[in-house]
Amino acid sequence: MHWRINLLLILFALLGAAPASAQQDPPAINPFGKQPNQQREDTYPGCIDLSDGTVQVGKLYLTRDLRLKIYDESLKRQRDVPLRVVESIECKVQKEWLEKEWRFKANADNEKVYTGRSYPARQYTHTITLHDGSKISGPMSGIIYMDPYQGGEKQRFLMHKRQKGELSSRLDELVYVKSIRLGESALREALSRQQDKADDRSSRKR
Repeated sequence: MHWRINLLLILFALLGAAPASAQQDPPAINPFGKQPNQQREDTYPGCIDLSDGTVQVGKLYLTRDLRLKIYDESLKRQRDVPLRVVESIECKVQKEWLEKEWRFKANADNEKVYTGRSYPARQYTHTITLHDGSKISGPMSGIIYMDPYQGGEKQRFLMHKRQKGELSSRLDELVYVKSIRLGESALREALSRQQDKADDRSSRKR
């Protein structure tokens, strides 16, 4: 009789216990949930000067595994330049104008009429200076991202040969990247300029 009771107790214990593998499995992860922030290893300290006088400071980087594309006017061919070899990028305005907006006069009519509106447009050329002092000049394309020094949302800066603005806007409202400088010294100098501007604004309010 006792052995039957012991057998029943063993069976109940086995049925109630969870398998060892289930106890060791990690918790399920939702693939559509918010992913943890991952630190990029290919970021470089630096600053970006915009045409409106704004200075942006932070860590710069490109889309992973991509490079800046520039047409080397001296060699007459396109070159791909990794950001890690870049010391600075300077932008020069080649031409700027107000482009008129035109539309077709009527459906199925090839005649166009001026709408009375225009938009600002510019053409640029860029000069990339490398760490070894060599320079590459010509039309450039690429997107440079920045994680701001003091935190905040990631910023995106488009480098291109031609840019156009919104309808009825002015040329001075079409902001572009004037220069990019990389390195700790460039970052410190830009932070100093930002502080000087802040002090100047503060003194004017007094």
